[in-house]
Amino acid sequence: MSRSTISAFELSKLFPNEAAAITHLQKRLWPNGAVCPKCHSTERITKRKDGFYACNACVFKFTVRTGTIFGRSHIPLDKWLVAMYLLMTARKGISSVQLSKQLGIRQATAWFLLHRLREACGPDLTMLRGIVEVDEVYFGGLERNRHEGKKLRLGNGGVGKTAVVAMRERGGRTRAMKVEVTGKLEMQGLIRQNVEKGSTINTDEHPGYQGVANSGYLHKTVNHRAKEYVRNGVTTNSVESVFAVMRRGMHGVYHHASKKHISRYVNEFTFRLNEGNVERHTLDRLNSFVDATAGRRITYKDLIK
Repeated sequence: MSRSTISAFELSKLFPNEAAAITHLQKRLWPNGAVCPKCHSTERITKRKDGFYACNACVFKFTVRTGTIFGRSHIPLDKWLVAMYLLMTARKGISSVQLSKQLGIRQATAWFLLHRLREACGPDLTMLRGIVEVDEVYFGGLERNRHEGKKLRLGNGGVGKTAVVAMRERGGRTRAMKVEVTGKLEMQGLIRQNVEKGSTINTDEHPGYQGVANSGYLHKTVNHRAKEYVRNGVTTNSVESVFAVMRRGMHGVYHHASKKHISRYVNEFTFRLNEGNVERHTLDRLNSFVDATAGRRITYKDLIK
C-alpha cells in the first residue's frame, strides 16, 4: 500500500471511539481553542461536561457539532469520520445501502448522512485560469427506455434530461454545476463567473460557446462531429474524463439522481477530484473534508421538501 494511503482498518485504530473523533475535530475546527458558533467569540468560553462549552459573552451552549453538518445528529462522530473517509476514497462514490452496512445504521439514515456530506462538498468558489476546458453533459434515461405513460414524445438528445456543465483547469481544479438551459447567454455567463479573463477556453463547437472570445478570452475549439478530438494541444479530453467518472458513478453506484438532488452529487464528484488527489496523504484529504463541514448544514425537512 502507498505511504500516502491508510486503510479503513488503520483509520479505525486512529479513531477507535467517539472521544477520539471529538478530540480530532476540535483540534481541526478550533486550532486556537473553542469558538462560539453564535457570536464567534474565543474569549469567556467555559468548558462543561460531556463535550459541551458555554459562551459567557452571549450565553450560548454548544459542542464541536454545532454549526456544522454534524449538528443535531445522533450518529457518533467516529462513524461520521469513517463515512467521510469512505466517500473521499471511493472514486465513484458509495451508495447509502453500502454505507449503512459499513456503519451499522439504517439505509434511510445513511442516505441523509450522505446528503449532509455532499452539502459540505461545495460549491467550490475558486476562479479558474490558464487553459480551461469546458463541456456539457446530460444525465437522464433514454426516451425509448421510459414507461409508455412517461414518454415525453419530444425527440431524443437532451430532452427531459438534466444538463451539467463542467470546467477543468489544465493540470488544476474542476468546477461543475447543474444548468437549466445550455444557450449562449447562460453558458457564457457561467464562463465569466468561473474563469478569469485572459484565460484560454477550449470547447467543442456547441453553439452555446459561440462568441466567448468577445468576453475577453482566447477561444479554441475542436470539431467532434468531424471526429477531431485533439489539434495542436487543443482538446476537451480532460473535462470529458470528469464526465466519464460521473457517469460510472451515477449509473453504477447511485443508479439515479433526481433533478432536485443532482447538484449535490455533482459537488461530491468535483470535491473528490479537487481534494481527493491520491498523491496527498489520506489524512490530509480527510482533513480537507473536515474543514469543509464548518458553516454548512441541511435539515431533513429542507432536503425532502
